[in-house]
Formats: sequence, structure tokens, C-alpha cells
Amino acid sequence: MPGETHLRNVRQLTFGGENAEAYWAFDGSRLIYQARKPGMECDQIFIMDPETGESHMVSTGKGRTTCSYFYPSGEQILYSSTHHHDASCPPNPDFSMGYVWPIYHTYDIFVANVDGSNLRALTETDGYDAEATFSPTGDRIVFTSVRDGDLELYSMAPDGSDVRRLTNRIGYDGGAFYSPDGSKIVWRAHYPEPGQET
Repeated sequence: MPGETHLRNVRQLTFGGENAEAYWAFDGSRLIYQARKPGMECDQIFIMDPETGESHMVSTGKGRTTCSYFYPSGEQILYSSTHHHDASCPPNPDFSMGYVWPIYHTYDIFVANVDGSNLRALTETDGYDAEATFSPTGDRIVFTSVRDGDLELYSMAPDGSDVRRLTNRIGYDGGAFYSPDGSKIVWRAHYPEPGQET
């Protein structure tokens, strides 16, 4: 791009539809991402070979999906989905005031084999469970949930057990990632000004 001084060798990987939230496998060989391709009603999860650009769907094709990530081994994936509550797409939020991230209370986090088989739920608590990522050490998953009434960060074991709340402040806590050694997390947050909590 003329005038670009910070990036080089930029290569477009997706064409058409809506494509977002792409994350590398830990070995750098594949990408997992959500997409609403032409003819699809709502987002589904795909895995891509970045060398060839070939991709294939690994979610069920039902409901709405988001926030996919590889397990460190590369043999399993996790993502959030609404398919177990309703096979149809949930309604879109009101975008009249700009972009809005939908907080569907029917999102739960699922694990599956890398080809999408052997799908099973990691969370079953009522309320939004999404934005999950894996520690590179393979021992914990961090995710965002509204299970206690506010959008907070939680961690759990890879099988969904040992859920621990990590944040406790009114406002949004989400989009967390682990440091390379798994000892810390970084996340985005928005906290209302005092007196604006309600």
C-alpha cells in the first residue's frame, strides 16, 4: 500500500462474506476464525490453511458461533455457540448507533476435535459464556461470563471443571489472553464512571 511504512508482505486471506476473530494454531500451521460466508444466515467456525487459503467449516452450521481457539496440542478446538438452544440464528442487535457486540445469553463454550467431531459442552451455566482462549501451557482456559450478573473473567480447567472467578468490578472484562509462559493474562475492560453503574 502506498505510504505504508510499518507493514510489508501483506497478503489477503479471505474474500467475500464477513470474516473475523482469526487465531493461529500454536504451531503456526493453521488459522481458526468465524465467518458468515455468502448464503449463510449467521457466523460459523472455519479452519484455514494460510498457505493455500483453503478452509472448511468445523462448527455445526446451526445457531451462531464465535470466539474459537485451538488447544495447544492442535488436536482440539474450542468455540462458543448458541446451537444447543436454537438451531436458527438469534436476532441481530440494534446497530443504529454503531457497532454492538451481542451478548447472547445462550452462548456456551464447546470443545471438539479439530475436524469438528466429538462436540461437547464445557459450560452449561445460564448466561453468556464466550471469548475463551487457552494458556500455552495447556492447563487453563480464560473466558468471559455474565453468570454472576456482570461481565467478568473466569478461568477453568481444559475439561470445564474448577471454574474460578478472576475479576470483580462492575463493567466489562473480556477478550483475555495468556502470556507465553501462562503466568499472566492481558484483557480489555470498560468500567463506568462512579454513579453510572445502573
